[in-house]
Amino acid sequence: MAGNNQSGESRLTRRKPKRRSPWRKFFWGILIFFGVILVSGSLLFAYYAHSAPTLDQEKLVSGGASTLYDSDGKAFKTLGYENRDYVKSADIPATLKNAVVSIEDRRFYKEPFGIDPIRIIGAAISDVTGSSGLQGGSTLTQQLVKLSFFSTKASDQTIKRKAQEAWLALQVERKYSKDQILEYYINKVYMGNGIYGMGTAAQYYFGKSLSKLDLAQFALLAGMPQSPTGYDPYTHADLATQRRNSVLQAMERNKVISASQEKNAEAESISTGLVDQATAKNQTTNDAVVDPYVKEVINQVKADGFNPYTDGLKIYTNINLDAQKHLYNLVNNDSSISFPSDKFQTAVTITNPNNGQVVAQIGARKTGDTQLGLNRAVQTSRSNGSTMKPLMDYAPAIEYLNESTYTQLEDTKYTYPGTDIQLYDWDKKYEGKMSMRTALVTSRNVPAIRTLSKVGITRATQFLSGLGINLTQKEQVASTGIGGYVSTLQEAAAYGAFANGGTYYKPRYVKKVVTADNVVHHYKSKGTQAMESSTAYMITDMLKGVFTGSGTGVNYKVGDLYEAGKTGTTDYSDSEIKQNSALGATGMAKDSWFTGYTRNNVISVWTGYDKSSENGLDYSEQKIAGEIYKNMMTYISQDETNKDWKKPSNVVARNIVKNSDPAQVASKNASSSTYTRELFIKGTQPGSTTITDSESTSSAAESNSESNRDSSQSQSVTTFSQQSSATSTSDSSSQQASSSESASSSSTAATSSTPTEQQSSSSTTSTSTEAPATQNDNTQTQGAETERSLDPANTSSSN
Repeated sequence: MAGNNQSGESRLTRRKPKRRSPWRKFFWGILIFFGVILVSGSLLFAYYAHSAPTLDQEKLVSGGASTLYDSDGKAFKTLGYENRDYVKSADIPATLKNAVVSIEDRRFYKEPFGIDPIRIIGAAISDVTGSSGLQGGSTLTQQLVKLSFFSTKASDQTIKRKAQEAWLALQVERKYSKDQILEYYINKVYMGNGIYGMGTAAQYYFGKSLSKLDLAQFALLAGMPQSPTGYDPYTHADLATQRRNSVLQAMERNKVISASQEKNAEAESISTGLVDQATAKNQTTNDAVVDPYVKEVINQVKADGFNPYTDGLKIYTNINLDAQKHLYNLVNNDSSISFPSDKFQTAVTITNPNNGQVVAQIGARKTGDTQLGLNRAVQTSRSNGSTMKPLMDYAPAIEYLNESTYTQLEDTKYTYPGTDIQLYDWDKKYEGKMSMRTALVTSRNVPAIRTLSKVGITRATQFLSGLGINLTQKEQVASTGIGGYVSTLQEAAAYGAFANGGTYYKPRYVKKVVTADNVVHHYKSKGTQAMESSTAYMITDMLKGVFTGSGTGVNYKVGDLYEAGKTGTTDYSDSEIKQNSALGATGMAKDSWFTGYTRNNVISVWTGYDKSSENGLDYSEQKIAGEIYKNMMTYISQDETNKDWKKPSNVVARNIVKNSDPAQVASKNASSSTYTRELFIKGTQPGSTTITDSESTSSAAESNSESNRDSSQSQSVTTFSQQSSATSTSDSSSQQASSSESASSSSTAATSSTPTEQQSSSSTTSTSTEAPATQNDNTQTQGAETERSLDPANTSSSN
């Protein structure tokens, strides 16, 4: 029995499987895991490599230039290698080759496949341990591939891109020698200041060929491609010195120079041998024409993560090249506008209000050979005078308070709350009660500031912010309501919301970017509702009147074009006149603006002097802004559809008995001379008789027989003569500005965010002095071109 038990136990023992070592399981698990990773990675690499760009020697040899296209898709500008001096490998000094290899890829000559596994592993560890994005790991061959076939945009540094770079690097290494690869790289890299290649850089920075440079100069050039702007020896000498010395130290570690050579080269000043900085080449006429626009394109593309000088991009812009050329010639060469001197400056921005596209732009005149110079249309802000009134005063009043175009406003004695500072108009008079429409069209100051006080600074500031105008804390004062600091780009975009029915579009210069590997990036401004369509329509309806009757822009009307606009002029403060008595001459102004629009275009114009403390604008010079507007609007509208604005369903029109308060609806058989047509938000209107759309035209234009036009009527505009309709009044009598106009000289104080809070006495009172036109049958039409605001900062604008 016992024997049987022992035998059974022995059999059981023999049947038990052997227990495997846990370490062996772990080993096989790891092996399988990495095997799966390897196979998956290989398959993924093959998939990505299959979609890589085709290897093309022409792309390896050419620079990374970008081409700019106009709105019609026609190339008009190249950014890049057209200024490159190509140097063959045999003519590249060995010292430069050694410098480049030492700092960029010291194992370059030992890498048979164009990739460095050691660097790739190091880069991977860097990624895993906390760095954002894919890091380093690129050999010289991979850098050449990247510069030739891909963009440098950070978001494009993906695993797919790295795989494609590695695949192309393998092909480059198979097809070309190390000397050829190094030749391509040295001639392709961007070296700052719009130049490409180290041969070109030698001429630009040192005025000599590569063969004549010393060791320190070679080291400087070899180190620059990592950050051409940051290591520019002219503008960042200290950083350039540090980078040069890093190259020298790398060369010593790589045993291509001795320690004594390194020490001697480091002792050399970074400025040794540098020539006076100058532009790489004289710009062509076309360069000057598009210069301000190209500058903003470059800024926008860079902001989006691309390098337009090295990425080989196709950049499709929104520029209307014909309009740009016309605008350039108008302010530089056209004799139809009489500019007083070459010092007289202007800034003009033209936008499409329906999408925010910048159509044309000029940031200066008579600039000579300056490249990418100061763009006053973007980079400077000047007081916009009364063009601020629709934006900060009247539109918020309609939007937040449901006020009408007939709202009665007081043009009576007014002092800023908490001060004894009195606000005046150009004539130092007060006109008593008037409607909002009359106050805006004739640009009276006091009604505007009283309206702003009702709205409140806080809400008005928020409203402006929705239009892309962000006031600083110091600017959030009452005086800004009749003049604040903006650029023509900002103002054109803001007025665009009036033109399109209430939507703000951030202005954009670029439509799309196509990278070297044919990835397309589209750019489109996403509109945001800045105001109700009723607000936009009611402001537009009032601003139509600026071109008619006693409106301040009557001389700048373009034929029968449906347009609306506003003039703006800024006076000198008492303190500025005290410093320069010549500025106190009657009617002298600091800035002159005209901003006008149709349903298709917005044009904002500023004119003035950079040194406004030395030069002011007399009456004739103040007209130039309006003349530029009229000429450009005539040109750009000639082949466009001419459409009036359509009244929203929540806006009702009423014929209101003139001077009635409260508003009284005129009887149906009342004479047209006894009433004025006004607009109300539905539900706030008096009476019950609503004017039909066919009667819905501006009251200021009734004398032009506009009262029978349907608001949705359209017609084709084929041409507008420059001599067309200087005024739209129906009689033949002409108008001229009152000769009694005088420059306002009252000092200003800043106002706090509410009407009851005190205003700082150190600020300047904004005094808008816009003279309405007066009838004179014996004179030529002069119009009402003199509408002014005192600079709210009590200082001349700095540029």
